[in-house]
Amino acid sequence: QVQLVESGGGLVQAGGSLRLSCVASGSIFSIKIMGWYRQAPGKQRELVASITSGDKTNYADSVKGRFTISRDIAKNTVYLQMSSLKPEDTAVYYCNAGVVVGDTLIPYWGQGTQVTVSS
Repeated sequence: QVQLVESGGGLVQAGGSLRLSCVASGSIFSIKIMGWYRQAPGKQRELVASITSGDKTNYADSVKGRFTISRDIAKNTVYLQMSSLKPEDTAVYYCNAGVVVGDTLIPYWGQGTQVTVSS
């Protein structure tokens, strides 16, 4: 079992910045990949950025050059630094961890944190 707790969401004006944090606890040694997803009202949940245990990163095209995902192993924390925020970035942001169990990657989710970007 893995528990994820997000923080750092809030209200920001367009062009501003926010940093989201996700602290993992539990069976963290089994985590192979962590990521941030977002879901806007009426839309499907989408991948924003991910980082593997080998520090390989991946970003959605819509956030490349504006968002940076990173991790602090000592703190069991993954961050999402968001800059040049746009109103279309408004969504609930969810932390995700992929845990290997046998041949299967099991997803775990945080409770989500709201990010609202005003124009």
